[in-house]
Amino acid sequence: MKRVPLHGIMAEFDNPTALVVAIHKTRAAGYRVMDAYSPFPIEEVSEALHIHDRLLPILVFFGGLAGCIGGFGLATWTSMIDYPINVGGRPLLSWPSFLPITFETCVLLAAVTCVLGLLGLNGLPMPYHPVFNVPQFALASREKFFLCIEATDPQFHRQETRRFLETLAPLSVAEVEN
Repeated sequence: MKRVPLHGIMAEFDNPTALVVAIHKTRAAGYRVMDAYSPFPIEEVSEALHIHDRLLPILVFFGGLAGCIGGFGLATWTSMIDYPINVGGRPLLSWPSFLPITFETCVLLAAVTCVLGLLGLNGLPMPYHPVFNVPQFALASREKFFLCIEATDPQFHRQETRRFLETLAPLSVAEVEN
């Protein structure tokens, strides 16, 4: 029988406090590539996992900046090059009249960049994830809390990682197959 590649090893916990304590102990043991699953958001979990993603605000800023430049450039090109009409003696580059389209394209491109960046950075859409192979994981949406140390972690060794997770007093420990 062919051995299925391992995604990681998952431990099940009864309450959020046990999960946060387990994450702290796991990071102290040197593991870095891990993920936690719970039925509701827990602020301490993201802090314990050191999830500090600052890429999305940067993407949104540059999306908005591109919208500003694009909107102002479109209005300028239309007014000065493509269809120059001198109405009432005003200059062809009448920038105050370009501000509404500049603002609107800034907001539009920033919002589109935000949505696409959010989906892309979260790896969505993801119709399948290996943790769904663990039968107990169905409880993650109702009442249980899970910590999965992924096999891509440099310190991951199947037996040692399993023994380490068992020292954290979980309800159960299971291997997550791809």
